Amino acid sequence: MASENTSWVEKELIQWKSAIYSVNDPEAKLHTSTNKGKEGLPYLTYIVDHYDNLPSIIAFAHSHRDGYPAAWHTDRPGYSNVLSLNSLNTNFVQQNGYANLRCNRTPGCPTELYLNRPRHEQPTVDEANFKAAWTELFPNEEPPLAVGVACCAQFAVSRDQVLKRPRGDYERFLSWLLETKLDDEASGRVTEYMWHMIFGQLPQYCPSLEQCRCDVYG
Repeated sequence: MASENTSWVEKELIQWKSAIYSVNDPEAKLHTSTNKGKEGLPYLTYIVDHYDNLPSIIAFAHSHRDGYPAAWHTDRPGYSNVLSLNSLNTNFVQQNGYANLRCNRTPGCPTELYLNRPRHEQPTVDEANFKAAWTELFPNEEPPLAVGVACCAQFAVSRDQVLKRPRGDYERFLSWLLETKLDDEASGRVTEYMWHMIFGQLPQYCPSLEQCRCDVYG
């Protein structure tokens, strides 16, 4: 949002090149076409816009620097995105292709969505939305039986992993996000549960807290 202070990015992440997207300021140097899908729209817009010249590692993060509750989704000391990004093990990102910046498994793991409930059980709203979106985005693939990933859509990926999908895939995901009848919150939740699979991970991506901290920040 245009009202949020993102000056910390340039001042404190000096080894990173930044691309800060505004979702509600069309006059900003980098901006999305509308404000929808939470962080999903700026993330996908960046990939589509920079597909041919991506850096070797891309970290997708929210605008909050630190503190609770604003940055509760960051589980480094002080809920600090500065610590998360400055201590990121980029070798692991290159090797694995994807790294969730949050190691705390709650909420999200081991299972957040059950997509194969018995008929007598009512799916949650998120489950129904995810399954419908999956069918639309991946018509030739069966939806996973269950999905689990530590929240909250902050992660790093390698350029090689991004390029394993053609640009057209990301354009299709972006079009779906813009055109879906789901509102901002609901459409953002769908992409939140899908990022790790888009970038080559199993539907239930839930390393232990210790393993994640060792791999991602060790």
